Amino acid sequence: MRKISLISFMMLIVSTSTFAGGLLTNTNQHAAFLRMLSRGATTEIDGALSNPAGLAFLPNDGFHMSLSIQSAFQTRNIDASFLTYKGFGGMDPNTGKPILIPSDKPFTKYYKGKAAAPVIPSIFAAYKSGDWTISGFFAITGGGGKASFDDGLPMFDSSAMAGIFQGSLQKYLKGEGPIVTPDMYDINSAMDGRQYIYSVQLGLTYKINEWLSAFAGGRMNYFTGGYKGFLTATLKENLGGTPVMSPIGLDCDQTGWGLTPVIGLDAKLGKLNIGAKYEFKTNLNIENSTKENTHPNDVLAAFKHGVNTPNDIPSMLSVAAAYEFILVLRASVEYHFFDDKNAGMADGKQKFLTKGTNEYLAGIEWDVTKQLTVSCGGQITDYGLSDNYQSDTSFSCDSYTLGFGAKLKLSERAALNVGYMWTTYDDYTKVSQNYNGTGLSGTNVYSRTNKVFGLSIDYRF
Repeated sequence: MRKISLISFMMLIVSTSTFAGGLLTNTNQHAAFLRMLSRGATTEIDGALSNPAGLAFLPNDGFHMSLSIQSAFQTRNIDASFLTYKGFGGMDPNTGKPILIPSDKPFTKYYKGKAAAPVIPSIFAAYKSGDWTISGFFAITGGGGKASFDDGLPMFDSSAMAGIFQGSLQKYLKGEGPIVTPDMYDINSAMDGRQYIYSVQLGLTYKINEWLSAFAGGRMNYFTGGYKGFLTATLKENLGGTPVMSPIGLDCDQTGWGLTPVIGLDAKLGKLNIGAKYEFKTNLNIENSTKENTHPNDVLAAFKHGVNTPNDIPSMLSVAAAYEFILVLRASVEYHFFDDKNAGMADGKQKFLTKGTNEYLAGIEWDVTKQLTVSCGGQITDYGLSDNYQSDTSFSCDSYTLGFGAKLKLSERAALNVGYMWTTYDDYTKVSQNYNGTGLSGTNVYSRTNKVFGLSIDYRF
């Protein structure tokens, strides 16, 4: 009984970082992205992240900078339906094992998860002098929020219910107590997880000739996260209110760092501009600093003080093309590939992906006046998902994203970008005949929402 319950709680904690990490992508660090989405061929200051080679074509020498603030809010919900055990059908004469009777109707519950990052800051800077441009940025490129599980998760509830029933049955067969069914007890659990990847990038762009430039640089990534939670299961008050399993507690902080080499090219061919960038895989391990762990030597051993877990940042390829149809109308298309399948994850989870992530982006902007530009864009995200990859605390859904916004030219040196984007996800249905190892059938329907608002101030000195 206790082992199954502990394993379930451990799985809840292990994947919390993925929940928070799903809040952001590596691209939406500037409001210009939110309002247009396709920025991989830009030659403006936000190119310090999205197209650093394009900074060779900044219109003026000197110092350029931008400050961006975003707010992001996400939900991850699970509509669960699974069978539980309701009774004992005697001993099987052939195997000598108890016969467990499943419930007639499935247990159903709608589980809600929330993650929020109300303030996501980013700073971009570049100094251009002739053919040379030095650039950099500071941003939260991963995580960026706090995940809260206030109502538990189906993977926990189903495993705990099965474990408690089977544990009580063993005591019943020994004459030590009654069989404990799900209607006899309450489960109380809470979990908070946070994850941030702070990144500082620095690099150099060189203008090879009038139409071609190249970039080389590196990004320092610092991971910090924390997980704190508890779990109890007790009989209902009219049955005595006593525990039916050992209480569990965890308070664990995690840190780690890794370096990302980055290279890029940009070709400016009249009204057509082509940008390309490649970010190499970042080998990143996170180390535990544990203040409380009630079971450090068994199923919570992964969170024992000093233990390391892989949390690699996948390599990423971006290729984009922007075209100026007329002086006041421009459009851009873009492709991203994230090689997730070759980035190390906890317990080697990446091996269950069928492929890396493909993203397709497009955007258009129109100068309504000399001071005002309006824009919109879209993105399609296609993951290599499988049932074995999806879990209650770490699931993804294919999606499309829409964004819109405006750029306001405040002066010859200053501009304000404002943007809003939201993501619509496809529901993912996972049917299992051995739901969370209980031996019973169940179904989860995973769904998500995501909304981001941001503004940025660009300034040229």
